[in-house]
Parts: sequence; C-alpha cells; structure tokens
Amino acid sequence: MKKILAVILLVLVAISLCACATIGTRQIGIDTAYNFKWGIIQLGNGEIIEGPVSGWRDFQDGDEIQLVINGVTYLTHYSNVILASEKP
Repeated sequence: MKKILAVILLVLVAISLCACATIGTRQIGIDTAYNFKWGIIQLGNGEIIEGPVSGWRDFQDGDEIQLVINGVTYLTHYSNVILASEKP
C-alpha cells in the first residue's frame, strides 16, 4: 500500500512540475536572460528580413514575439523567427 501511495505522489509531483514548465514564460523557478544579436524573420508574403537585433520581447500569454531589426519593429509568431547570438 505504501508503494502505491509513493508512486501516486511521484506522479502528482511530476504532473505539477510539467504544468509549471508550460505556464508563463516556460521556465521552472529561474529567470534566464538570453542575448540574441542576429535575427531572421519570414513575413507573410514570403519576404525574408535579416539583420542585427536591437531589441526583442516575448509575451507570456501567447506565441508572439516582437523584434526590432534595423530600427523596424516586427510582431510575429515564433515559427517565423530565427534568433542567433551571431550572424550565421
């Protein structure tokens, strides 16, 4: 009986950790800073924008990302963006 309770408790803890990892900024208890210097964005018309990233921001409640490349601000979905620490 104790083994069954231990397994149930372990499963509940694992589920709660997974739930915490998918809420908000997708981090578990630590604040991580990323430093991206180069970005590539594919626009809806197929055009590719590439250049140095002077700023970026992700949003906790969605899959959008805001990037500033060459002084122009772009708001798009994560799937349209590649960020790198240096020019590829």
